[in-house]
Amino acid sequence: MATTDPTQTAQGDPTLVAFCGLYCGACPQYKRGKCPGCAENQKAGWCKIRTCCQDNGYATCAACAQFAQVTDCKKFDNVMSRIFGFIFRSDRPANIARIKAVGVEGYADEMARHGRQSLRRGKRRD
Repeated sequence: MATTDPTQTAQGDPTLVAFCGLYCGACPQYKRGKCPGCAENQKAGWCKIRTCCQDNGYATCAACAQFAQVTDCKKFDNVMSRIFGFIFRSDRPANIARIKAVGVEGYADEMARHGRQSLRRGKRRD
């Protein structure tokens, strides 16, 4: 009997893609039930990215056309965002670029398939 490799069939949940491009579905805190994910986290009111996307009806920053580069947005590229990028070793601009390229659903599937919260800084892209 042939077995299916779960890493090739993993389907991501687009509702677990955070506004900044992190994938909450691969987060250890989310998996342990200690965090509801970005969209449902009422304690994340401090996040300027989250507030902006919610106010504008965007699923992620990838939907915003106000800036040519996401890093030109001061809400996306601020001190707290940089700290989170450092903590998660995340290339957050690359996450947003990938979402623009493959859509939120495709991005969620890729992150779930690879078990990643984010594209990593300095890593080769799949």
